[in-house]
Amino acid sequence: MLLALALAIPLLLLADAFPPDPAFCDDSGDCFITNAYRTWNTRQVCRVSQIVYPSNEEELLEAVGYGAKNKLKMKAVTKSSHSLPPLACPGDGAAAGLLAISTANYSRGIAVDVASKAVEVDGGAQLQAVLDEAARHGLALAASPYWNGLSVAGILSTGSHGSSWSGKGGALHDHVLKLRMVVPSGKNFSSSSSHNEFAKIVTLTPGDGDLFYAAIVSLGTMGVISKVTLELEPMFKRLITNVGLEDKIVAFGNEHEFGDVIWYPSKREAVYRIDDRVLVDIPGDGVNDFIGFQPTLAPAIVAQRALEETLEATRSSIGKCSASQTQVSLLQSLGYGLKNTRSLGLFTGYPVVGFQHKIQTAGGCQDSASRLLICGWDSAKNALFYLESGITIPAQSIAAFIADVKHLRDSHPDAGALCGIDLYTGVLLRYVAASRALLGKPFDGVDVGLTYYRSRNGSVPRLNMDLWQEVEQMAISKYGGVPHWGKNTPVTFSNLGTGSSPVLERFVGAMRRMDPDGLFSSTWSDRLLGIQAFGTVMAAGCALEGLCICARDEHCAPEKSYYCRPGRVFTAARVCRYENA
Repeated sequence: MLLALALAIPLLLLADAFPPDPAFCDDSGDCFITNAYRTWNTRQVCRVSQIVYPSNEEELLEAVGYGAKNKLKMKAVTKSSHSLPPLACPGDGAAAGLLAISTANYSRGIAVDVASKAVEVDGGAQLQAVLDEAARHGLALAASPYWNGLSVAGILSTGSHGSSWSGKGGALHDHVLKLRMVVPSGKNFSSSSSHNEFAKIVTLTPGDGDLFYAAIVSLGTMGVISKVTLELEPMFKRLITNVGLEDKIVAFGNEHEFGDVIWYPSKREAVYRIDDRVLVDIPGDGVNDFIGFQPTLAPAIVAQRALEETLEATRSSIGKCSASQTQVSLLQSLGYGLKNTRSLGLFTGYPVVGFQHKIQTAGGCQDSASRLLICGWDSAKNALFYLESGITIPAQSIAAFIADVKHLRDSHPDAGALCGIDLYTGVLLRYVAASRALLGKPFDGVDVGLTYYRSRNGSVPRLNMDLWQEVEQMAISKYGGVPHWGKNTPVTFSNLGTGSSPVLERFVGAMRRMDPDGLFSSTWSDRLLGIQAFGTVMAAGCALEGLCICARDEHCAPEKSYYCRPGRVFTAARVCRYENA
């Protein structure tokens, strides 16, 4: 009996592979597209009529041809699907006429050309697999986002980035040499024509001008990325040290190639990561196993979420401050997951020196096959549930923005109002260089990353939500910030449009050349690009999750004592503030 139980436990732990596929069909045959959090920022349900899984370029050509022949709205969806906005959803209503093309099985092609210092990869290739294969040939990719579970095509489509003002910057799309896409042919054939006649392969390089610079950050609106050729360079190491500094944001970005800053406003503390390349013969075999991306015991994650829900329900800022203090102290003592050596797997102190492909990204939980060891955001386990904001502010304005946030902190009647952000590793400040991509960042700036609690019930307000609403509106409206395409609440994008941006008009022109019938466009992408009016719905409770900016109390939750009020520092802001009569 004991032997049978011992054999059954490993099988139980392996029963549910993680992560669940964001493209799936249920037992009744209804098919859906979602993200890793199982909830879009709009909370809409995305239905599709079919999901196909090409494993090579020929099958991808067949899939796009089938969709084009039948005039289906189409979207590519990746294996991880980490975007909050519904960029991967081809429609916003009934499933009929909607096709999802998953790149989950189109990921094995990774070919390094040592002589030209380049690597050609399938669109669905996972980032860490690309980095490891390049390293096997003594080469490195200079730029990448921090999470290694993303696909290359997904990274490009949303403009995801790391942190660097040096060279070409820290965005992967600025290191693309060539791109192959499968797009509708734009020709009318008879109904008896083969699927492939309705689709074609297009190869783009910088010499193709706007077509190339539109395709490298396209929001999935131009077709399906099939192959990407990325620029490599000789392998190097990085040396990392974390120090506490004050008011050196811009100077720091110019001094350190890969530096970033974690700011804990409630603690009045900023941790500057000094992060620079060094020669490969410098001793060190460190790795980046950022704790938030590692497999974690499900009961611990569920308990953390339960605690946060209790603190929200009891409006306990003091409780959040206490919990965040404990968490931040633990993270700092563990070097945020940095390890001095791979063999020992321990953090023994700074500096940490390691090869680029082992330092530039982190991950691991996405490969867990255990029910008990999960990613922190695993929705199937009632784990963490949150919203993410990413807004890049021009470099010349970041100091004034930070001063305003400090003023807001100091003037807020709740001394612990900012503690909640520390439960999600504080405010992450990353350096983002101006890009030639039409939908890339138009200036050198600092990306302000916020992650904060989200209720599973969209009608429930958040503790001290007025503060973060004011910060986000200030970043966009006062300081000219631009949003990350794969993050943010819907209203963050509402001021975009072709009328105020010639670059957006150029992008739309290139998009229509590649997909003249708009088969890869959607209501969401059309709103982002100014093709359709954003159409903010001013309904009861719409401001609670950023579906609108409140204009009247009913847009908040007056029945729960949340009312629409001006900002405290940025008085043009309109926020949902708790007022206990």
